[in-house]
Amino acid sequence: MVLAGMVLSVPASGVKTTYEYYVWGSPDDVVTATSGGLLLAGGDSDVADAMLWMIAKSGGGDFLVIRCSGTDAYNPWIYKQLGGVDSCETIIFVKEEACYDAFVLDKIRSAEALFIAGGDQWDYVSMWKGTPVEDAIHYVAAKPAPVGGTSAGLAVLGEFVFSAQNDTIESDDALRNPYNRRVTIENDFLSMDNMEGTITDSHFVTRDRMGRLVTFLARIVQDGRATQARGIGINEKTALGVEPNGDVKLFGLCDAYSSAYFLLTPGPPEVCEPKTPLTYLDISVYRITATGSFNLARWEGVGGVAYSLLSVDGVLASDQADGSIY
Repeated sequence: MVLAGMVLSVPASGVKTTYEYYVWGSPDDVVTATSGGLLLAGGDSDVADAMLWMIAKSGGGDFLVIRCSGTDAYNPWIYKQLGGVDSCETIIFVKEEACYDAFVLDKIRSAEALFIAGGDQWDYVSMWKGTPVEDAIHYVAAKPAPVGGTSAGLAVLGEFVFSAQNDTIESDDALRNPYNRRVTIENDFLSMDNMEGTITDSHFVTRDRMGRLVTFLARIVQDGRATQARGIGINEKTALGVEPNGDVKLFGLCDAYSSAYFLLTPGPPEVCEPKTPLTYLDISVYRITATGSFNLARWEGVGGVAYSLLSVDGVLASDQADGSIY
C-alpha cells in the first residue's frame, strides 16, 4: 500500500520526461464490476457527491485522473477523504510521446473510473486527438465504466468542442463577430453516449458564458456541421451525473448557486456572418437547479424552467418576465 505519492516516469537520456505518474493506494491493477455513466462538471470546487457517484459506479476499483498540467491533488482527496477506491492515480502528460506509451495506455484502459481534470482544452485536443489515448478513453466508456471531466475536461466530452486553440473568448466578443478567430470549434474527437450534436461550457453563469455558447451553436449550424445543435452550460461548483439512458441528476455545493442550462437551436441563424453581430431567434432553454432533472436522450426536463432566448444584432434577451438570459 502506498500512502504517499508514488512517482513513476520514463525520461529518455537527456530528454524531458514524457509523463508523470502518481498513485495513492495500490499501484497494482484490480478488476471490479463497473457501470456506465458520464460526469459533467462545471469547474471551480469539485462536488464530493458527484465524485462519490463515479466511485460507486467504479465498483471500488482504480480511479484515474488524466491531465496535461497541474498536480496530483485529486489523489489524496479521492483516495483518503472520499474513500471507497482501490487506488487513485494521476497521469500528467508532458510530451506527445506519452500518448503512445504502453504503461500510460494500459493505465487508462485498466481504470474503473476515468476523470479528465481542468486546464487548457487545447492541450487535450492537440495532444490526444487521433492518438491511442482517444481510443483508450473510448475503451473505458464502453466497458461500461464512468467517465467524467471538469472545466477543460468537460469541454472535450461533447461531440463538438470549443477548443480554445487561439485562447478563450468572452460572450460580447463572440456575439459581436461569430467568426472571431478565437471561436474555434472541433469535432471528431471523443464520442460519449448521449452527447451527439452537443457542445458544453463551464463556469457558466459566473463568467457570463451564455452569449458565447449561443454563438458556438450558431456556428455549428451555420457551418453545416449539424442541422440542429444542443448546448449544455454548467455553473461552477455544479456537476451533472448522466445515466446511460440519458437521465441527468444535478449535484451542487449550493442549491441557490448550482444550475445547469440545456439549449436547443430551432434551425439556422437569421444572421451569422464574419464581422457582423449575430442574430439568432427562438433558441429554447431549460434551466435546472437541485430540484429539477433532465433527460438528454429525450431532451426534456422536469422541475425546471423553460424559456426562449434570442440574439438580435449581438444583444441577448429572453422571454422571461424579468428579461434575464439566465
